[in-house]
Amino acid sequence: MTAKAACSDFLHFFRSWVSNPLRVAAIAPSGDSLARIMTSEIAALDGPIIELGPGTGVFTRALLARGVSEADLTLIEYGPEFISSLQARFPTARVLQMDAAHLAHADIFEGEPVGAVVSGLPLLSMSPRKIASILAGAFAYMRPGGAVYQFTYGPRCPVPRPILDRLGLKAVRIGGTVRNLPPASVYRISRRKPLELSRERFSYRESAADIDNVAAFSNETGG
Repeated sequence: MTAKAACSDFLHFFRSWVSNPLRVAAIAPSGDSLARIMTSEIAALDGPIIELGPGTGVFTRALLARGVSEADLTLIEYGPEFISSLQARFPTARVLQMDAAHLAHADIFEGEPVGAVVSGLPLLSMSPRKIASILAGAFAYMRPGGAVYQFTYGPRCPVPRPILDRLGLKAVRIGGTVRNLPPASVYRISRRKPLELSRERFSYRESAADIDNVAAFSNETGG
C-alpha cells in the first residue's frame, strides 16, 4: 500500500471513530504487525474464510499475502462508510453489509465449510449477549478444527470466561505487538470438544438493556 493510500485510510478510519467511537473503538486501522499475527496460522487451504469488521482491509490484505484466494473471502462489515472501498479493493471477494450478531441467521453458507474467522470487531464495547451471538454464528459455519482469531487492546481475552464455557470454547493467546496503535494481543478461540451451536438458541436482538449490561458485566468479571 502506498503512503498516500495509508494516509487516506487513517483519515477515513479516524472520521468513522469520531462519528461512532463505540462501534469503531480505535482511532486508526490495525497495523501490519498485528495483521501478520492475526493471520499467521491461516493458510490457503483454510478457505473459505469469514472476516468480521474488515474496515479498511488491513487483515484482508494479510490473508491474501498468506495465499488465501480473494474469491474465498466473505467480508462482513456493518459500517456503510467502508463498504464501497472494500468492494473496490477486493472485487472478487463477497462483501456483505450486516451486523455480525445476526450471522447465524444469514445463511451465507450451507453446512460447515469455513476454515477460519478473522475478527476485527470491538468486543470490549459489546454486551455479553451480543458477543455470544457473534461467536455462536461464527462456529455454526466452522468446520472441525477451525478457529476464530480475535485481537484486543485489553489485558485479557475479550470474550469473558462464562461465555466461553457456555459455548464450549477455549481461548489461547497466540501473540501480541506493541507496534500497533494501541498495542494489541491476539487470541485463537476454538472448540473444546464437538458442540452443536443452535442458531435459534443464540439469536440476537439488541435492546437498551444490552448496552447497560456491558459495564455491569465488566465489573463483575474484572474486565
